Formats: sequence, structure tokens, C-alpha cells
Amino acid sequence: MKKHQWFKQAIVVGMCTTIGLSTLMATGAGTAPVAAASVSSSTGQKIVNLGKKYMGVRYEFGASTSSTRTFDCSSFTKYIFGKYGVKLPRTSSAQSKVGRAVSKANLKVGDLVFFSSGSRANGSNVTHVAVYIGNGKILHTYGSPGVTISDLNSGNWKRTYLKARRVL
Repeated sequence: MKKHQWFKQAIVVGMCTTIGLSTLMATGAGTAPVAAASVSSSTGQKIVNLGKKYMGVRYEFGASTSSTRTFDCSSFTKYIFGKYGVKLPRTSSAQSKVGRAVSKANLKVGDLVFFSSGSRANGSNVTHVAVYIGNGKILHTYGSPGVTISDLNSGNWKRTYLKARRVL
């Protein structure tokens, strides 16, 4: 084969390969389907990232669900999850009944965690909700400083932890 013909054939083969690979990539053919767990965890991370934008927003018991000027624990979770299409009930007690139970040892980013703490607590009733953000931390709002990050495994939060639910 002459050098010129070989060069022409190499270009044609290269172009066909490029077109074929581009088509495969564009259609997703030949790729594994995305697992639901990775979709859920990425949504959980998006919810956490949105929630962090409200760090320091003042706490107000019974805060409106239509405003971001103040939050209580359940209006906060209802708002940030709602922005990603997850409809939660208004109260922490009602939120503790949706989704499916998950053990503390198996928490994932975006799981809801529930507590019996504060003046309405009796040790077994749900009075507070937070979002698990990973590494033993929760994102939530209560009293001062408002929306904040706390350690799930120490102090009041370790002592008053009740359960967790996965809604994603």
C-alpha cells in the first residue's frame, strides 16, 4: 500500500472511530445505569449545601414555611427538602413518620434525624429534627445561633437522639 493511501485510510478509520465513540457517549449506550443510591446521596448533598446557605438565620418557634427570614427546625427541613421536590409534613413529629427507618450506624448525607429535647420533650416524643450532613454532624436550627451545625455524637444531641428516617 502506498504511503498516500495508507494515510487516507488512517484518517477515515480515525474519523469513524471518533463519530462512533461520540454517539455512544451522547446516547449513554454502553454505560452502566446510575444507581439510585448515588442519585439520593447527590440530592442529599445538594439539600445540605442549600441549607448551609442559611447558616445563622434566626430561629423562631412556629416560623412560617413561606419565608426564609426565620425558621424553626421543621420549617427549615420542609423548606430545604421542598426545593428538591421532597414534600415533608410541617412538624418534626409528622416528619418522623415519613420515609423509612435507618440506624444511626447507617446514616447517609440527607437523612433526617430526630430528637426529644427542649421544653416539650419527655424523652420519647419527637420534638426536634435535623439533617445529617456526614462525619457525625447535623445541620439544624434551634435557639441561638439559629441555623447551625452540631455534633450528633456529643452533649445534648447524643443524649436526646431518638431515631432517623431516609426520605431520599
